[in-house]
Amino acid sequence: MFCPDDTIVAVATPPGRGGIGVVRISGPAAPAIAAQLSGHPELEPRRATLARVAGAGGAIDRVLLTLFPAPHSYTGEDVVEVSAHGSQVLLRSIVQAAMDAGARLAEPGEFTLRAFLRGRIDLIQAEAVRDLVDAVTPLQARAAFDQLEGTLTARIGEADRALFDLVARLEASLDFPDEGYHFVDDMSAAREIQGIARQLDELRADALRGRLIREGVHVVFAGRPNAGKSSLFNRLAGAGRAIVTEVPGTTRDLLTETVEIEGVPVTLVDTAGLRETAGDAIEEEGMARAVAARAVAAVVLVVLDQSVPMCRDDRLLLEHTATQPRVIVANKSDLPAAWTPETAPVEAPVLRVSAATGEGVETLRAALLAAVAGSEPLRDAPAITNVRHTDLISQARTALGRAAAAAAAGTPEEFVLADLNEARSRLEEVTGVRTPDDVIHEIFGRFCIGK
Repeated sequence: MFCPDDTIVAVATPPGRGGIGVVRISGPAAPAIAAQLSGHPELEPRRATLARVAGAGGAIDRVLLTLFPAPHSYTGEDVVEVSAHGSQVLLRSIVQAAMDAGARLAEPGEFTLRAFLRGRIDLIQAEAVRDLVDAVTPLQARAAFDQLEGTLTARIGEADRALFDLVARLEASLDFPDEGYHFVDDMSAAREIQGIARQLDELRADALRGRLIREGVHVVFAGRPNAGKSSLFNRLAGAGRAIVTEVPGTTRDLLTETVEIEGVPVTLVDTAGLRETAGDAIEEEGMARAVAARAVAAVVLVVLDQSVPMCRDDRLLLEHTATQPRVIVANKSDLPAAWTPETAPVEAPVLRVSAATGEGVETLRAALLAAVAGSEPLRDAPAITNVRHTDLISQARTALGRAAAAAAAGTPEEFVLADLNEARSRLEEVTGVRTPDDVIHEIFGRFCIGK
């Protein structure tokens, strides 16, 4: 898929119009290609040089060329960055000129892959680059930057070093069986293994919070027509995204909007109102989609109309969502109440809100977050956010559990070592020391071109 020895080129800035766009050239021929495009045979390292670049059709643009010589560059090889005006036409012309001069178009993620292959970053940091580019909330960006800085790498390295030391002592005991040397006794080994296992448990405890911040959650609105779902949706979204009228059943399809709540990206999903239909095929399809969305929601927001008596549809909805994470609201609290949250036929808190006035909306935001995150504070960036990391650390923890039990039972060192080495292998897969090639290609294939 990738050839790490040739010279590659791509636009490094996102598509669209802007004042500046950057083309990145990386590889052994990068300085020569830049010289051919600009007529500047020598570029001073790490100093921007004003130049005019030209291709087969003549001059393209006035640019700034910056040379980052190997190994002190992003990829670890010679890199030239061309800062031009942000027109996509100009940037594509510069890329084409570089390709005409001997470069090839970079594959998705190939610049970061080269940084990984040359030891500039490990696999955790490489994945953090993508997460940092994709971040849409400050907390997502902070978590990704911490991983890019090596915080998770350091914690896994600490556990791996302790494992390596223990493995070395156990293997030394195997090397001198006749002399009866034992560099660590069974119970001491079991205690050391349990200590390392606790380090991994601390990481895993952060995993749910980390995935919540990295991946976000879906909140699906449910309720009968005219309960105020769309009005509440608009209030939470901060914009009039859903059509709101006095006519019941305005919403026929799923409508989504992503908002941020305490640093967590929350996708709000407005759905069709649930009620008996008179053979309206469009409305029936809308309700079918609403039921399907509700089934896979992280949280169901059950919207009840407090200004009218509860009906059979309300009670059925409360019954059907009883086993799901949910938040129940009594909407239209600004109107005279036909019932109260205290008299609602449900053994769960019912929040009083008004989509019209905004009363109770901030409490609702906090309740939605608590429904998925519990009482854990989300202000601090978690160390682990990636499901691949979580899965491998869990596998390592399982192997350590077996090793600790075997050591405590006095099982021969060979069997304890087998589990300890498996745990080390899983940890090394996290950082990329032993990660299979197909996994590496899958990870970097998800990057955008130019990164």
